[in-house]
Amino acid sequence: MNEVHQERGEAVRASERDEARTRLERERNLWGTVDVAGVDPDALVQEELDLDSMDFLNLVTALHEETGIDVPKRDYPKLATIGGFVAYVAAAAGS
Repeated sequence: MNEVHQERGEAVRASERDEARTRLERERNLWGTVDVAGVDPDALVQEELDLDSMDFLNLVTALHEETGIDVPKRDYPKLATIGGFVAYVAAAAGS
């Protein structure tokens, strides 16, 4: 029985990661197109997506408006990389 719950948990986490990637791609479409799936997870969001600091704040604001996920200023460093952004959004969406 625990194996079933573990498999479901892994499926949910994978689904949340996919949803977070989709959100990042959707938000990035405000500035252009990018294939987030093909990007190194350790790549910096601002460099990879060619965002200045205002664009990054707009990305965080759009994320909040679309999903209700509030990202406090102290957590901005957690969104610095593609992988960090995806993990943060997936964790916030799962809570």
